[in-house]
Amino acid sequence: MARECFVCGKGNVSGNQISHALNHTKRVWKPNLKRVRIIDDKNAVRRVQVCTRCLRSNLIRRAI
Repeated sequence: MARECFVCGKGNVSGNQISHALNHTKRVWKPNLKRVRIIDDKNAVRRVQVCTRCLRSNLIRRAI
């Protein structure tokens, strides 16, 4: 399972970490994903990874 949001597709972002001496090293920013149970469009309960922005925006229906 990839580290990406089931709803919006937000995933890892790469870039450079720049020190005070302007040394560049590669680094990765990871999304804040939570594993939640949702009810999909076929009324089936699934366990997927959703970012906290989508959870807070109520873009999914959570299963109890």
